[in-house]
Amino acid sequence: MDYRNLGASGLRVPVLSFGAGTFGGSGPLFGAWGNTDAEEARRLVDICLEAGVNLFDTADVYSAGASEQVLGQAIRGRRDAVLISTKTALPMGEGPQDWGTSRARLIRATEDALRRLGTDYIDLLQLHAFDASTPVEEVLSTLDGLVAAGKVRYVGVSNFAGWELMKSLAAAERHGYPRYVAHQAYYSLAGRDYEWELMPLGADQGVGALVWSPLAWGRLTGKIRRGQPLPKASRLHETAQYGPPVDDEKLFDIVEVLDTIALETGRTVPQIAINWLLNRPTVSSVIIGARNEEQLRQNLDAVGWSLSREQIERLDAISTVTAPYPYFPYRRQEGFARLNPPIV
Repeated sequence: MDYRNLGASGLRVPVLSFGAGTFGGSGPLFGAWGNTDAEEARRLVDICLEAGVNLFDTADVYSAGASEQVLGQAIRGRRDAVLISTKTALPMGEGPQDWGTSRARLIRATEDALRRLGTDYIDLLQLHAFDASTPVEEVLSTLDGLVAAGKVRYVGVSNFAGWELMKSLAAAERHGYPRYVAHQAYYSLAGRDYEWELMPLGADQGVGALVWSPLAWGRLTGKIRRGQPLPKASRLHETAQYGPPVDDEKLFDIVEVLDTIALETGRTVPQIAINWLLNRPTVSSVIIGARNEEQLRQNLDAVGWSLSREQIERLDAISTVTAPYPYFPYRRQEGFARLNPPIV
């Protein structure tokens, strides 16, 4: 397993990390993902550690805290061997203090996560969404206190817009608060919006990407093809409305190129889709999930080999889309290109 620094921090993370959204799964979304109990989770953690994957990502909102609980049980007795990433901000109840990133909410949410995980510190705490109702200085000063108390080691965000992230980074710089070193963001061959603003921002500011849903919400598994109905076992029947939008015709074009490259390389469609992401700028780690041991081992085989330059160019070409304003001038006009050199 290869390791990369997480953004501009000194934290070394594996290029593949494990998403625990299937742990303790319940409800219409997470129940459809999977329902891995503690014994099964421990086996999946064993396999990850054997492969060098030591970063495990979860969130308080995943099955109302059950994912954190199961992960905590699965890593019991080997806390020093793993890195834990969890997220908070989304609603955990109906009360006024059950959502957001106010000082009261952040402190309570962190304490609750520590209890569920069975640990006294979180390696990476990420804000699951931007809370426009709380001043960024309040958020950052609270995170500063959690870091100073030893309850949190590093901080990051998830699903922020560019201006939200930059505003927070500027405030952290101004006041000497901890800077966000990670942005957990959606990015895939079927969804390249991350490249328009968040990637250049991450490169400029030293914010590494932790990629969620690298298979486009299950659409890049190789099981969804043009002119064929969704497989009966596909989780998209229950979860499509929760995931990122994908243009079906564009998706089918991408899958056909993936099929061709799969024949050339002897690799699977998901492995190729994940490997492509590992070649993209600012990507620190790609979060993979699995409902069982077979899925996990297949996803782990996305590393240890390389696509050719020509294969990468084919995937780039078939998956690219025209960026909206104000981003498209940077790609179309030579003058803009000189002012804003492309990320390589």
